[in-house]
Amino acid sequence: MATVTAPALRGTLPGVLKHRALRKLLLLALAAAILAPLAHARWHSGTWPAALTVDLTDPLTHVSDWIIDNRDSHPLFLYFFGHISNGVVLSVRAVYLFLLAAGWAGVTALGAFVAWRTAGVRLALGTAAAFLACGLLGMWVPTMQTLALMVVAVLASVVVGALLGLAAGLSDRMDRALRPVLDTMQVLPAFAYLLPVVLVFGIGVPAAVLATVVYAAPPMARLTSLGLRGADKEVLEAVESLGATSRQRLLTARVPLARRELLLGLNQTIMMALSMAVIASVIGGGGLGDRVYQALASVDVGAALAAGIPIVLLAVVLDRVTAAAGRGTEPAHGRRTTYALLAAVVAVAVAVRLAGRLDWPDAWTVAVAEPVNRVVDWMTDHLYSGVPVVGGTADWAGRFTTWVLDPVRDGLQWLPWWSVLLLVAALAWLIGTWRTALTAVLAMAAIGVLGVWEPSLDTLSQVLAAVAVTLVLGFATGVAAARSDRVERLLRPVLDVFQTMPQFVYLIPVVALFGVGRAPAVAAAVVYALPAVVRITTQGLRQVDPAALESARSLGATGGQQLRQVQLPLARPALLLALNQGVVLVLAVVIIGGLVGGGALGYDAVFGLAQGDLATGLVAGAAIVCLGLMLDRVTQPAVRRAKKGA
Repeated sequence: MATVTAPALRGTLPGVLKHRALRKLLLLALAAAILAPLAHARWHSGTWPAALTVDLTDPLTHVSDWIIDNRDSHPLFLYFFGHISNGVVLSVRAVYLFLLAAGWAGVTALGAFVAWRTAGVRLALGTAAAFLACGLLGMWVPTMQTLALMVVAVLASVVVGALLGLAAGLSDRMDRALRPVLDTMQVLPAFAYLLPVVLVFGIGVPAAVLATVVYAAPPMARLTSLGLRGADKEVLEAVESLGATSRQRLLTARVPLARRELLLGLNQTIMMALSMAVIASVIGGGGLGDRVYQALASVDVGAALAAGIPIVLLAVVLDRVTAAAGRGTEPAHGRRTTYALLAAVVAVAVAVRLAGRLDWPDAWTVAVAEPVNRVVDWMTDHLYSGVPVVGGTADWAGRFTTWVLDPVRDGLQWLPWWSVLLLVAALAWLIGTWRTALTAVLAMAAIGVLGVWEPSLDTLSQVLAAVAVTLVLGFATGVAAARSDRVERLLRPVLDVFQTMPQFVYLIPVVALFGVGRAPAVAAAVVYALPAVVRITTQGLRQVDPAALESARSLGATGGQQLRQVQLPLARPALLLALNQGVVLVLAVVIIGGLVGGGALGYDAVFGLAQGDLATGLVAGAAIVCLGLMLDRVTQPAVRRAKKGA
């Protein structure tokens, strides 16, 4: 019996059905025609049926009560978690005491020395200026608290991430096992990590450090695995031919060849750890994040800005130093010069200690909170609601909520639950494979099973609105930067600063301009996600084959035609990546927007954390994971191989 191949079968189909996307849509339409009447007959209501929900309140409450009752007596807490907690506390305290013992001058000199040794004089001067600015703002002690927390968290994250990456880089089985775990950890917003660690370790520094480690370790693991797997095969074969053992090949060939990826992983881990260390102030991490959080709670924008500026400066300095190390562009320094400057650093620290001037002098501080609050008051009086004709920022926020956020939310909540699942399946299958669609649908269905269908759709409406604004602004700005070197040069420092700012800091200006509510949460998410979308769009358009553009120009195509017919189609993978990154970044800040009235899942996560309500907080966190996983799958194009069918 002759077999009919797929190409031959496609040749017998009508012309319309030869398109892969149309065949998928027809199959989904057929499934909807069969399943929709059954679902409507069984469940009349459009919302998720109560019969398909699982109430986890009682079991989670029992687990929470058991942990609280046994945290001080059970061997698991006394001899395992207790030792981890004590080790974290002692490590952070040791680093903090070292920083205090070095004094403000010693820490500044040491930071400048490290920056000079890595990237040269210019970065050294910038690092010194950044530390001095922290002192001038009256934030020296909180900065040292955050730095101590950062040092311990980054070291632990690098060790954990490197070990996981080593296992994944050397074993295909371990790589397959770790990939979904790392995917879930990366799409889970930082705020969702806090409640489980608080439940086990209580409020304080250990919970803050361990939440930071869980959040910041995945980039190190991924890039370590990537570097080890991407090592030059010829070099490895040459080392093996010399009789080197597996351990020798790893230490003398694989790790040195992966140096760039390892240092990039360190850079990403530091940035994510700083972002998480600030958010972890909510659970007793202290430092600059605690100052920002307390100021936001009292809507004191001046105090929040005074603590937010050192966070940004610290992030920029750490990013520049580690990025320079990753590029391998550190300038050559003689040993004598290095030893002389190191001796000068020690001499400065000793001199300040002998003089009894370890603390930053109070007379050298500049109070910025009051002037900033006066500016905010002026903005409130003149911009918040006092701009004639166009209206103030409060009017804009209200109109955006009324005209965009409310209709999108109400529309999603009005749709029958099964139609939402079908839409998710259609989008995921069109851009990926049936496995992608299945994962996205199961993630969305899990939200309904958890009983948080409507709050999740509220959060989804905010994400969709924020992503739409981000893409419009990001694509337009990215196109302008790709077509003009001058625009790109002007944008580069702005994007650098925005990309290094931790998530928490974005809430400060939006609260000053828009007050509290869902619109400010969306505005903060747009500003946070915009730099990544602009950068990826610009890079994708600039990497289009010049020969294709030259051919279009030779045929008389205008600049607009070249953009629409050549650059945008050829840059489609980069544009889809920009969409994916925009969605993930927007979700992260929309959840944090629960602190400023964003509501929905963000509010549930904040409420559960504040009240110690494991059921509310953990269910919201699980729903956030599912929502993030669904959005990631729907917007992440699958890499199809020719031998694989859809």
